[in-house]
Amino acid sequence: MAFDGVTIAGVVSELKKTLIGGRLSKITQPEEDELLLTVKQPDAQYRLLLSANASLPLIYLTETNKPSPLSAPNFCMLLRKHLQNGRITEITQPGLERIVRITVEHLDEMGDLRSRTLVIEIMGKHSNIIFCGEDNVIIDSIKHISAAVSSLREVLPGKPYFVADTQHKQDALQTDESAFRTALAAKPAPVYKALYGSFTGISPVLAQELCHRAGIDADLPTAGLDEDAWKRLAKVFLEMAEDIRCERFSPCIAYSGSHPVEFAALPLTMYLSGADSCKAFPSMSVLLESYYMEKNTLTRIRQKSADLRRIVQTALERNVKKYDLQVQQIQETEKRETYRIYGELLNTYGYGCPTGAKSLEAVNYYNNETVNIPLDPTLTPSENAKLYFEKYGKMKRTFETLTELTREVKAEIDHLESISASLDIALREEDLAQIRDELADSGYLRRKSGAKKQKITSRPFHYLSSDGFHIYVGKNNYQNDQLTFQTASGNDWWFHAKHMPGSHVIVKIGNARELPDRTFEEAARLAAYYSKGREQEKVEIDYVQKKHVKKPGGAKPGFVVYYTNFSMAIDSNIQGIQKLED
Repeated sequence: MAFDGVTIAGVVSELKKTLIGGRLSKITQPEEDELLLTVKQPDAQYRLLLSANASLPLIYLTETNKPSPLSAPNFCMLLRKHLQNGRITEITQPGLERIVRITVEHLDEMGDLRSRTLVIEIMGKHSNIIFCGEDNVIIDSIKHISAAVSSLREVLPGKPYFVADTQHKQDALQTDESAFRTALAAKPAPVYKALYGSFTGISPVLAQELCHRAGIDADLPTAGLDEDAWKRLAKVFLEMAEDIRCERFSPCIAYSGSHPVEFAALPLTMYLSGADSCKAFPSMSVLLESYYMEKNTLTRIRQKSADLRRIVQTALERNVKKYDLQVQQIQETEKRETYRIYGELLNTYGYGCPTGAKSLEAVNYYNNETVNIPLDPTLTPSENAKLYFEKYGKMKRTFETLTELTREVKAEIDHLESISASLDIALREEDLAQIRDELADSGYLRRKSGAKKQKITSRPFHYLSSDGFHIYVGKNNYQNDQLTFQTASGNDWWFHAKHMPGSHVIVKIGNARELPDRTFEEAARLAAYYSKGREQEKVEIDYVQKKHVKKPGGAKPGFVVYYTNFSMAIDSNIQGIQKLED
């Protein structure tokens, strides 16, 4: 998925139509690298999300509001001072760079009209939001970049703002046929690589699309293009540039089967055959919010759960090492029965053993096989027998102790893996709060002195099957126990991925006598999706009526047993299952 210069051009086109002339009524900073601007027009109100997140930089219009910290960060306070109630006069993009400039006019403390510019750079880990004055000098930025971090450009208050030209690409919007051909011919590479390597704003996906439109093999070297191919390629390239200049955009997401594979601001005709398809969107903002909302949420939650993941992973690695060592020690006790038999045979046949013998051959009366028993020649047969019985007793005690310890460590590993699975499906801060409580209750996390448990606001996922049955999915072990032993009644159906960490899935049967097959399959898909086996082609799911599910005394949260069940192997595709917001 490429957030390239052409995508930015589509966003800028939309912003110009909706925000020019509007007033900045509210400025908030929900995250340390994110702004949410509220712009009021005479007939409507818009929210503009600006994110300089290194993993997922974004800019689009959204209807979703986000909670702000109680104390606004310094950068947010600065923007409020200089831009609040200002009027947006211009929104531009230099060439096809991944940069958006928003110019705002406002009155300063003296009542004089001033112009300031907010620059949003969508450049992966180098993304930033920079606030500049009329003289193009940086007033401040959401990320400070010193010379120690970048030798190409400092982004600090008082420094001049400029765009560092590190790739020396040409502007696709200012290129004619001759310059196009010269630029590509200078790059001895496959055609699509030469395209995105020569012109600003062109992503590999768009380069392959241009080759497809021109009927050219994208992997063909530029040196292999004949005259007719050059003309076709130049034609589609210049047509694309003209569409961008005239702001003729057609936002779309390309699908391979049911999975999104690419998106673009222009039609992706190479995905219009076979199992591939394209879905059109009314605007780039709708497309970006649709595609990135869940991904952005997961990225944020992963950042906020990093400390919990580290605690779980460290504890998991420690317990796995302990378990492997204990299993190895148990294997070393496998000879204990052999030593017992040696002792018994020496007591039975030792009377015939000559003094100083190093071994004794005897018939094992348990299987009638002849065994050779090693002896200490300095000891009598009865003393050797006593030595073997002592070895047997020591190994037996070791085996019994290690068996119990190994069972406990394995339960701890299963518990930690289930917490790790809960972290993978957490979507909100309140979901993490419940997992943090579980870690504290289990002794892996220390609560602050005097701290109380937070009020639980996290709720299980709630779905509605195609046949109208309510399905609930636990987000963590505490919710799993609650669903299974409080929410579900005896005849409700319970689903779980077999032999792997995952959520408890409950189907409320209501007044129905039995569930339709389709509901069974949808509940099983949810159990597969919310398990560690999500990426597998098929996941084996156990399902049984809740009355057959029991919780052993002293068991870890989320751990249950059942001795009779049905099973099915199913994929984890939950598209089409309606998710309800409680």
